Amino acid sequence: MSVSLRAAVPSDASLVYALIGELAVYEKLTHEVAASEADIAAALFAPQPRVFCEIVDWDGAPAGFALWFYTFSTFRGRHGIYLEDLFVRPEFRGRGLGKALVARLAERCRDEGLGRLEWSVLDWNAPSIEFYQGLGARPVEGWTGYRLDGGALAALGGAKQE
Repeated sequence: MSVSLRAAVPSDASLVYALIGELAVYEKLTHEVAASEADIAAALFAPQPRVFCEIVDWDGAPAGFALWFYTFSTFRGRHGIYLEDLFVRPEFRGRGLGKALVARLAERCRDEGLGRLEWSVLDWNAPSIEFYQGLGARPVEGWTGYRLDGGALAALGGAKQE
């Protein structure tokens, strides 16, 4: 049994899209998925992409992925990585594949002198919270995430500045 990590390539677009769908089912968020496979392919494989993806394979079978992008901390004066999605298919869990994906991003942080690796987790997702805490991660106390989207984003974006 062997694990291998690799950067996603254009021929992985349908796989990445399928994994996003599987993650949405797991997180009970299928109603939130508006992206198409073409959207994902265009974002990941643009001439100068702003989002990246690592694939983990188990004995040659695609087992999961980590989708991420660079951030910047003004307080640290350094870039970091935001892990948007981490998912390992249920039949491959318990084999260290999720840890291997996060470790790959931690290595990138080390190699590129990045200041942090961050992500969010649904508050009901006890298995993932336990997994992340087992890696040494800690919740960011005192911060609440906010999101502006849909009609509110359109309304604000269309507002004229005086």
